[in-house]
Amino acid sequence: MPVKVSAISKSVAVMQPYFYPYPAYFALLAAVETFVIYDCVQFPRRGRVHRSEVGRRGQQPIWLTLPLLRQSRATLIRDLEFAPDATSVFRERLGLLANKNNYDRLPEPVRRHLTGELSDVVGFLHEGLHVTAALLGLTPRIVRSSSLPIDPALHGQERIIAIAEALGADRYVNASGGRNLYDPRLFARHGLRLEFLRPYQGDHWHMLPALGTVPLDELANSIRASAATRDVAN
Repeated sequence: MPVKVSAISKSVAVMQPYFYPYPAYFALLAAVETFVIYDCVQFPRRGRVHRSEVGRRGQQPIWLTLPLLRQSRATLIRDLEFAPDATSVFRERLGLLANKNNYDRLPEPVRRHLTGELSDVVGFLHEGLHVTAALLGLTPRIVRSSSLPIDPALHGQERIIAIAEALGADRYVNASGGRNLYDPRLFARHGLRLEFLRPYQGDHWHMLPALGTVPLDELANSIRASAATRDVAN
């Protein structure tokens, strides 16, 4: 359902929907009133939309990967589909990891989400973000960029600005790694203050294992502390 443009959110963040992303990702949800799932852009095949890092084996990451249907390189995130046998394949992958990572200790809402039927990719990712945010006491409104009246011809920071304007924002908050992507003067001309979170300094880097092994209040406090420190771009 399209989001009403009249629904004002003064602070906004925009990120691709990641599958149980690292805790620093959730600092953005803690920092804003509205978090926008950026699903109207091309699917990054080497990114974290379809896979979650659950640990390390030496220097190599260990991934839990969603079984996606093979689609063209131009596929948008919103158009991703699961493979026909995705539910059974993914449950088998969960079982292999469960023996090594104490997945039986995950909160019940997370286990229920992970073991449910896989049908809608973005819906599944959206629900995962919502479930985790709720467990951590984070309460931003979460919307999808594909639900907003954004000109598809816009790209890069112009599209981000259009999303913020559609939501009536006056602040756009970005992760620390995006400083070279945006021109604060351009944002200022559109009445937007551009802010960047500082790098995450917490102890917990893999969200799924952390949810099963770290007290939720400790994890939430770490994320909120990261969200509280930010810089205004000039």
